[in-house]
Amino acid sequence: MKLWQKANSKKTNEIIEKFTVGKDRELDINLAPFDLLGSMAHSIMLESIELLEKQELNSILNECKIIYNKEIKQGKFEIIAGIEDVHSQIEYTLTTRIGDIGKKIHSGRSRNDQVLVDLKMYLRNKIEEITLHTKELFDVLQEKSELHKNDLLPGYTHLQIAMPSSFGLWFGAYAESLVDDLTILQSVYKVVNKNPLGSGAGYGSNFPLNRHFTTDLLGFDDLNYNVVYAQMTRGKMEFLVAQALGVFANTLSKMAMDVCLYNSQNFGFINLPEEMTTGSSIMPHKKNPDVAEILRGKANKLKGLSSEIAFIQSNLPSGYHREFQLIKEIIMPALDDFLESLSVATFMIKNLKIKENLLSDAKYDLMFSVENVNQKVIEGMPFRDAYKAIGNEIEEGRFSPIKNLNHTLEGSIGNLCNKEINNMMDKVIESFDFEKVHKAFEKLLNYQAI
Repeated sequence: MKLWQKANSKKTNEIIEKFTVGKDRELDINLAPFDLLGSMAHSIMLESIELLEKQELNSILNECKIIYNKEIKQGKFEIIAGIEDVHSQIEYTLTTRIGDIGKKIHSGRSRNDQVLVDLKMYLRNKIEEITLHTKELFDVLQEKSELHKNDLLPGYTHLQIAMPSSFGLWFGAYAESLVDDLTILQSVYKVVNKNPLGSGAGYGSNFPLNRHFTTDLLGFDDLNYNVVYAQMTRGKMEFLVAQALGVFANTLSKMAMDVCLYNSQNFGFINLPEEMTTGSSIMPHKKNPDVAEILRGKANKLKGLSSEIAFIQSNLPSGYHREFQLIKEIIMPALDDFLESLSVATFMIKNLKIKENLLSDAKYDLMFSVENVNQKVIEGMPFRDAYKAIGNEIEEGRFSPIKNLNHTLEGSIGNLCNKEINNMMDKVIESFDFEKVHKAFEKLLNYQAI
């Protein structure tokens, strides 16, 4: 069934049907709860402008609640053969169960603004899931940072031994990186969290639709006011989400690469749990960090996501175009992949073991050279002279490292500032205000016309 098909339309060719519908039936299951909630909000608004009777509205809402609670939430909802997409399925189900009243819910709506509002609510929900998963990884990193703040680690620049670092500093660096990553995602959330419903096919309607009403009912922060621009957000919002994922992916890929290096015998800084490594078919000593490598690969793949979406919509003018359907096939699996990657990264960091007393090895003595330079400066020698003096000691084999570290600089080995980083994370999460959406949905699902 197609909502747009005329009574005298020719039967669709099976090849063309498969090509144009694509993966909509499979992917639209993800949109089902949001399409239903959007239909409920739209119906409530239609009753407020007298395009539905109260009795009709209650029939629609009661059936919608049954579909939502007993089918969608229970994983029993399906798009049956012959039905084009989730929008058609829900309208077909309502019409089958409550008669012609079900046909009225499309008044003042187009599939264009219908899929837009579905996708915005879907992306909004996924952003909340990402935020919660990110907080879990952040908490593990911060816990590890505090636990190992006194365990020193070689610091590198250009992959050359540079200066003393610590595991506390290393874990904490990725924790703070997640704060900035989430800040970028929060700005994307603000773009996504605007209501396009009522924009129709991109040119509005002559019905006196109350768009502010549906905005409140669905928990959006505001409207996409201009109806043409509302349609222009299709593709744009997915692109922005993909860009934000790319920022997260950069953090994850770098962290995964560190783990691969630090786990290797040449570094030997950490041990991965047995279940995160695999052996070799011919080398019995091997414990390959396959999980970290796959995590690195998946993260690097995500970095290209925004480019793929950008190419699909290259040179498209304003208005709706069918290419946008293809973006759904890219962004939805990518979001699931990313959430899985966050969970795996959390497990990996939580269970890896660090090696203590690494810097007691004489091969790391030279990385304390800056400590010796600074000590001479404290004693009154000009920095340039101190630098040359220690350099000469190193060249002549007379260098004796000062290993009694006393770093008080904010964010350094002796002053990690984890409390301040925790506060930053809390503020970012609070700024999303996910509770507003939860309350709106709860109110919507309990709405009854009186």
